[in-house]
Amino acid sequence: MIFHKPDAPLRGAFTLSAAAPIPLYLCSPAQWPQLPGGLTPLQRQWVATTGFEPLAGRVLLLPGADGALAGVLVGIDTSEPLWQLAALPPLLPAGVYAVAAGDEAADAERDALRQLGWALGALAPDRQAAQLVVHDADLQAVERLAAAIAQVRRLVNLPANELGPQDLASAVQRLATDHGADYSEWVGEALPAAGFALVHAVGRSGAQAPRVAKLEWGDAAAPRIVLIGKGVCFDTGGLDLKPAAGMRWMKKDMGGAAHAMALAGLIMQAQLRVHLTLLVPAVENGVGPLALRPGDVIRAGNGRLVEIENTDAEGRLILADALHHGLQGDHAPALVIDLATLTGAARMALGPELPALFSNHETWAADLLAHSRRTHDPLWRLPLWAPYRRLLKSDSADTMNAANTPMGGAITAALFLEDFVPARVPWLHLDLYAWNTEARPGRPKGGEAQGLRALFSLLSERFAP
Repeated sequence: MIFHKPDAPLRGAFTLSAAAPIPLYLCSPAQWPQLPGGLTPLQRQWVATTGFEPLAGRVLLLPGADGALAGVLVGIDTSEPLWQLAALPPLLPAGVYAVAAGDEAADAERDALRQLGWALGALAPDRQAAQLVVHDADLQAVERLAAAIAQVRRLVNLPANELGPQDLASAVQRLATDHGADYSEWVGEALPAAGFALVHAVGRSGAQAPRVAKLEWGDAAAPRIVLIGKGVCFDTGGLDLKPAAGMRWMKKDMGGAAHAMALAGLIMQAQLRVHLTLLVPAVENGVGPLALRPGDVIRAGNGRLVEIENTDAEGRLILADALHHGLQGDHAPALVIDLATLTGAARMALGPELPALFSNHETWAADLLAHSRRTHDPLWRLPLWAPYRRLLKSDSADTMNAANTPMGGAITAALFLEDFVPARVPWLHLDLYAWNTEARPGRPKGGEAQGLRALFSLLSERFAP
């Protein structure tokens, strides 16, 4: 596995100018009847000889009169601009390319998506020296987004023996150092007294001590944004042990933390007008003499007693303490966001490519979904269905950490978390998969960023510097 470093993954993928770039002719079945008329007779004959059809993913190199490459036909799906160019960087011969002007109306958002897709395709380790012409104004934004996505992928792909709780906290500390932010952490036995008893209970059986990493950045007078990422560096399920197939890829259970860190980095790079708090509770959910047990009752940071119904519902426990801590202070947050690879139930309902969104605030939820559509970064809202709270009722505590039924599992998990967020505080909860189950252009198998671009687009609009 090759892990892309997040600092400069795109060197050489773009150029700002070219005297005579090789044109990329983007064509869909609807556009195809008009396009051949713009080709030379030799090229039309070549298209007919090869039997090229303008289907998404099809590519045809066009010869010039001198035998040199004169253009490229690229079949596209017009509904997915992000991925229209993603297959090209590792496929095309070395050279400088530009999207040919066509009958399409100017669309800056569409063009930016195409360029990001090219950038993600350029992350392929075996790519050719193909370059795309872009405008100077677009380049920094595209490179920053691609680097953030590469960072998420790299962290999620790391094996658990290379990325434990201490390593994950160190990555947050490096992020703070890079941006001049303040950093603090609580480790091991210091956690309960600091209000993180649930984090301690989940992580005390791990090979590395559990901890909570905290980054603070920005003007204290600016609107406060709290980001929280689930940092379970490996999840055995605890004493409620997962089967082998369910445990195989649990190195990725810190995917929420990877997303929160990447989003924090984008916010600080863009100098958004916010006071940012990033919290990463980092643990390993292991098996051993100190492991959390079914039936244990733990007092959370907000004072609520939580009965453990299932030790494999550990992510919501560490998020709960982090949510409570993030809400402390003289000023209520303008927005709280948590990101987590939280429930298999969300995957059963929506599949691996469509993260579930829960929110207690209609306007923030609607705006995020609008940015999701605009950025082609899909999300789907699920309800905080209050009647299901009865499924979390405990005879020994204020709440159980999980229902004793598998039905509605993503909703009951979100309802558990909602109890740690006052109704007056806007809250967005993303239950995501953070993984590509198959390789496609621009999307290698393995770790993946989901919802990241939509969230950053929303925050950039609301809190522009």
